[in-house]
Amino acid sequence: MTQTIKKPAKSPYEGLQDHIPTFPTPPIETFKNVYPGRDYVIEMTVPEFTAICPKTGLPDFGTLHIEYTPDKQCIELKSFKEYIVSYRSLGIFHEYVVNKVLDDFVKACKPRKAQIHGDFHVRGGITIRVTARYERARRTRSRR
Repeated sequence: MTQTIKKPAKSPYEGLQDHIPTFPTPPIETFKNVYPGRDYVIEMTVPEFTAICPKTGLPDFGTLHIEYTPDKQCIELKSFKEYIVSYRSLGIFHEYVVNKVLDDFVKACKPRKAQIHGDFHVRGGITIRVTARYERARRTRSRR
């Protein structure tokens, strides 16, 4: 006798967050890096990050840890704070917070490398830490 396996019902979250990659956010401004020939690391911490749980509508709290190696531009902090505050009214899963911030960050300053960790507070007895990384592909010089 062959056993048939039932497919699980479609998740109620299916498609709920599809708009996140293109969701409009405030611009992140930059300023010229006067040391573009040197690799150095800039670390930033956002200890009071807040967004909305898309399931419950309740606030989610966490800390974002951002580390990047700038190229020609550095992130201007006042505009970055305004960008971060825009998440306070956005219903978004933790996994997508970190990826969206990384995408917008990379688009703004085009760093050599960037990494973002999101440490989110306990919910239902579970903590979650999400990490997303970016590294620009190195250009190879052709030899003649």
